[in-house]
Amino acid sequence: MVYYFTSSVADSPAVIYVGKDKFENPTDADLRPCQFHADNLSSAHVYLRLRLGQEWDKLPAGLVEDCAQLTKANSIEGNKKDNVTVIYTPWSNLLKNASMATGQVSFKDQKKTRTVLVPNRLNATVNRLMKTRTVASVDGLFADREKHLSELRAKAREKAKEARKEEERLMKERREEKCKREHAYEDLMNDEVDGVGKRSNQDGWDDDDFM
Repeated sequence: MVYYFTSSVADSPAVIYVGKDKFENPTDADLRPCQFHADNLSSAHVYLRLRLGQEWDKLPAGLVEDCAQLTKANSIEGNKKDNVTVIYTPWSNLLKNASMATGQVSFKDQKKTRTVLVPNRLNATVNRLMKTRTVASVDGLFADREKHLSELRAKAREKAKEARKEEERLMKERREEKCKREHAYEDLMNDEVDGVGKRSNQDGWDDDDFM
């Protein structure tokens, strides 16, 4: 089973999902999650779905706290303890091999991890998140993945469209600016030619004087 939660502490609602236990940890890289887990404690893993363009190491503090509180609450041992350390990292940084125990976590690059200390359980935070909880099967995660990827592709297309429009606008501005410079140069040359003609007549000579 997969439990879904919604955090509304940031500007945009964030989707958080959790496996029932360490044996049902949903790990789908296409959903671009950031994983949270209790350090040195057995627990279900908490996944934060990152939005398009959102950076895992620049998450709002309130959103990190929501994920950390859920992580603590979903650890049988950690839920009873104070001062629980929660580690989070992008899914792509997780290292897993056949020799590792179920639920065990390791990393490809330790520098791509962050820690947050959870002094104690905040019931108000956990209860707020629990009110948003919905339940789905692990198979349902893949249907959700397709929906989410479709939304990401639509956003990417819209972003590319806006980028093309901006590029066209800049190109138009450059063409107009170039045209203005060329016309300004032509006007300057015409003014100089007219000025020479006027001086010639004022000095009492014209083209016939040289024939």
